[in-house]
Amino acid sequence: MLPGYNVERSGNKWAIGAATKQMRNFRQSTNSNRLTAVLTRQATANAEESNNLLTKQRLNRPISPHLGIYRPQITWYASAGHRITGSLLSGGLYLWGFGYLVSPLFGWHWSSNAIAASFAAWPAAVKVATKATLAFPFVFHSLNGLRHLMWDFTVGVNNKVVIQTGWTVVGASVLGTLYLALAY
Repeated sequence: MLPGYNVERSGNKWAIGAATKQMRNFRQSTNSNRLTAVLTRQATANAEESNNLLTKQRLNRPISPHLGIYRPQITWYASAGHRITGSLLSGGLYLWGFGYLVSPLFGWHWSSNAIAASFAAWPAAVKVATKATLAFPFVFHSLNGLRHLMWDFTVGVNNKVVIQTGWTVVGASVLGTLYLALAY
């Protein structure tokens, strides 16, 4: 008999019949569990084989061309430049601010007078190059930001105007940078 199944020994047919039925159900459920386990193992093996086959097929597929098939446009460069200059400006500001705050702890002389005096001692070409390097990201990001604000108000949102304003921002950025670098 199965453990946990009590059959009275009174000879009651109903009790013996119920125990037999319970035993038959137990065998069926055990066989069903075995069959389920076998089918699960087969399904897992089939899934792994299918996954391996798909992986091998993906290796033979050509890589998506992504940007390589498109002709570069000013909008790409302006968008990337806007993000890069924004990151450089904000990162530079955070680094400069942190350095300015900790400068007294390390004995650095970052006061305005000390910085102006050291900058004044540099050769003229180095001063112009430094000012141009610092001015271009600021001017470009500012002008391109104005361009984006125009788009937010749906001004100039067609291909022709977008291209024109892109080149206008580049040209104005160069002129603004030269003005700031050569002034003073």
